[in-house]
Amino acid sequence: MIRLLAQRELRSLFAMPSTWFILAILQFIFTWFFLNTLQAFLEVQPQLAQLANAPGVTTVVAVPLFNMVALLLMMLVPMFTMRLIAEERRNHSFALLLSAPLSIRHIVLGKFFGLLAFLVLLITGVPLMIYSLALGTHLDHGLILGNLLGLLLLTCSYVSLGMYVSSLTAHPVIAAIGALAVLVGLWLADAAAVADNSTWHTISPLNHFQNFNAGLFDSGDVIFFVLFSAVFLLLTMRRIGNNRVYG
Repeated sequence: MIRLLAQRELRSLFAMPSTWFILAILQFIFTWFFLNTLQAFLEVQPQLAQLANAPGVTTVVAVPLFNMVALLLMMLVPMFTMRLIAEERRNHSFALLLSAPLSIRHIVLGKFFGLLAFLVLLITGVPLMIYSLALGTHLDHGLILGNLLGLLLLTCSYVSLGMYVSSLTAHPVIAAIGALAVLVGLWLADAAAVADNSTWHTISPLNHFQNFNAGLFDSGDVIFFVLFSAVFLLLTMRRIGNNRVYG
């Protein structure tokens, strides 16, 4: 049932003209950033060749690209999570979904995995661009795979938080602004925190992604993302469950 709901969500996303517009814009941004970073690397490559431990193309090109994608997703995901629940409430289609013989868990996880699958497809072009460089140079596959894992976990955290905010209101714009405010707020608070043991570092998803971005695999970061996503998914289930009981 979760798979069927995820497929329904995925089909509805691709049925919207705005989705294709966003896809085109994002692919343009990814390609532009990739080509500009690659051009900068080629210009300084003669100087880098003289260094003993010169950074490779993966470090100079791929790492900044993944970091840029992480920031873009922070801005983009609230635009999609707002429609998961808030927009359906506004269109009165969510009440029909709640009246169906489906568990709250199926509804939440179906929407979650449907949007997650769409976002994975959206960023598929990024590793394809990076691996096109393998035709002419050596790539650090471990660093690339680490970034891909970190990006997947980060996306899960964004979607789960956005879904919870979307479940709190029937106004899509408010849901989008609310989720974006929380994500940007965590990012700015983390950036402004000076102390290494600051709580803001601990609860900021982007801070935990930085270890993956640098090629460092820490099980603590994986646990954080799993718990972060699970907590907001459970909060969403509880909120929707209250709607079914009282609403």
